[in-house]
Amino acid sequence: MNTPAAPAAHPPRPSVIQLAIKEKGALYAAYIPLFAEGGVFIPTSREYRLGDDVYVLITLPDDPQRYPVAGKVAWITPQRAAGNRSPGVGIRFPSDEKSRQLKARIEEALGGSMASDRPTQTI
Repeated sequence: MNTPAAPAAHPPRPSVIQLAIKEKGALYAAYIPLFAEGGVFIPTSREYRLGDDVYVLITLPDDPQRYPVAGKVAWITPQRAAGNRSPGVGIRFPSDEKSRQLKARIEEALGGSMASDRPTQTI
């Protein structure tokens, strides 16, 4: 007896996250300068795995433009993490021109606070 072949499994579609950062302090806390291409921390209780594709629409303080980023989960802060850290994911920006422009825009917005030793939500 012939059984029909199972349909090919499609990779899961990347989740879409809107991240509206309203103030410079929140941008400082979320930005990940350790990634060569830049990245952001997104607080979430949703479960992700390292390497998951995530499509992020980022809004920066005092900037009406939304920046689309097709990033990847590069680290995970789980629920109940040590040090009362917020659960969430670190998204690494891709190595493309749009991401380079976004990284430059974020670093320009942060200015001198990039050198601060204030704690952040990131590494």
